Amino acid sequence: MTAMTTGPSSRADANRRRILDVALTELLRDPDASMEQIARAAGVVRRTVYGHFPNRETLVGTLVDGAVEAVAAAHAAGREGTEDLAQALAGSVLAVWEVADRYRILVALAQRSVTVQGIQERLAPVRAASTELLRRGLKEGVFVSPLPAPALAHVHEQMLFAVMEAVNNGLLAAEEGGGAPPPPPRGAPRAGPPRSPPPRGGKDVR
Repeated sequence: MTAMTTGPSSRADANRRRILDVALTELLRDPDASMEQIARAAGVVRRTVYGHFPNRETLVGTLVDGAVEAVAAAHAAGREGTEDLAQALAGSVLAVWEVADRYRILVALAQRSVTVQGIQERLAPVRAASTELLRRGLKEGVFVSPLPAPALAHVHEQMLFAVMEAVNNGLLAAEEGGGAPPPPPRGAPRAGPPRSPPPRGGKDVR
């Protein structure tokens, strides 16, 4: 006879998901929120939170891992369905905006519970995908830049972090920072201020 899922197990899973959802909200509001604050906001006792996450570092690490997974999935989805490298680049950036709140927690916690190096290591697969896309675009003349692909990928990543930090610092409304802007016309948007037209019809991604 096949064993049935027990009620307590289902409730425990539901509690864990709720704690993570509430913790994400609370940490975005206050990156220094304590386990007690998170428990109170989730409507559970502190012992319940510690039953799922033995310490704050584990809770934060779980949230960051989830955020990185969401960013990686969005980045991949944004590149799918097109052979146009410029469209793939634009699509990946716009798709990441859809999970901007999760990206924003990485910025909020970078100097607190999670080190910058730790975040960079977690985002390595996303950075590698961006680097490869940019390398192909530079080689084929789709993009034009004096910077090599790895440096350009770093610039794109830091640009997203900077915008999210602007939201954290109250310089930009969350709905403006997290919502995707209207789709661009065919061709990649510039990654910085307008420049003189690049040669050979390539897109300037400096």
